[in-house]
Amino acid sequence: MAEVNANNNVLVVRKPCFDLPTGCPRCLSSYIYLRFAQFPFNLDFHLNYPDSDQIPYLEVGDDYVAYNNDKEGMIKCLKRDVGLADLDSGLLLIPDWISIKAMLTTWVADALSYELWLGFEEGSSSPVHAIYYSDLPWPIRKVLFWKKAHWIKQKHGITNENTVIKKEEIYSRANSAYEALSKHLGQQNYLFENRPSSLDALFLAHGLVVLQALPESSMLRTKFLEYANLVRYVERCKTELLRATPPPSSGPQVHTYASSSASRSRPSSKPKSKPKREKTQEEKTFKRRSKYFVIAQMVAVVVFITLMTEVELEVDDGDGGYGYLD
Repeated sequence: MAEVNANNNVLVVRKPCFDLPTGCPRCLSSYIYLRFAQFPFNLDFHLNYPDSDQIPYLEVGDDYVAYNNDKEGMIKCLKRDVGLADLDSGLLLIPDWISIKAMLTTWVADALSYELWLGFEEGSSSPVHAIYYSDLPWPIRKVLFWKKAHWIKQKHGITNENTVIKKEEIYSRANSAYEALSKHLGQQNYLFENRPSSLDALFLAHGLVVLQALPESSMLRTKFLEYANLVRYVERCKTELLRATPPPSSGPQVHTYASSSASRSRPSSKPKSKPKREKTQEEKTFKRRSKYFVIAQMVAVVVFITLMTEVELEVDDGDGGYGYLD
């Protein structure tokens, strides 16, 4: 089992925005779980690779890292390898556990993804730009945004012909989930047995992004605000978890590059900048590679646009298909 030292635990997430420690819902849920579990850690922020599924990841010392895309997921790996508290112990057999988890990971999560990438008029600024793309060159931001929006359309089978119907379905399911969650929560402090669980971390991350990142005109935000006990639940936990967060002992650092072939097996390591220490040859190599990041991405932009233009031409000749923008 990896040795846990409060000063050596580093949670790497997307950068903070909207008065949140991180604007990424996935990163925020991991952050909240660790806070619930009273697991000591400092924060680092990763600015590149917004489409990477490795983030968030947690570094424990110099020889262990648990990635989000590990087979069992970051939290399960930490439970097994470093003794992270299992907040779900004794809850998995509760009858409503499976149904609540299913709603949170499908209807609720899908609605937020739709809102962030497809719910804004062309030309308006979606919060995803601040969360994921603001530190990248404009062409790369645009292409990565289009790529994700295209993937979401494919996932839900959205075409130019059924956009309105699909939108209504997604928001209707989200509203049904909010209603069920509101009835289940009642006046409790948490979703199950009045104690925090992984599902609380998921839902709180969702609620915080909805309430703080989405504009007042947002349909999803409007629906969420209809359930007063859900809003109170999120606001109370926000006060307890976020505003009471002690600052990292050495201050947050920023990761501006990462190895595209970083090992996902344990034990493993990622380069971390430390003061008053000469850089290793590996760190120098990574820094050199980072200089070519923008060039490589620009090449990817050209290739992507070329390929997608051909796809659009083929779609236009067919019976209607997926476009990037409505």
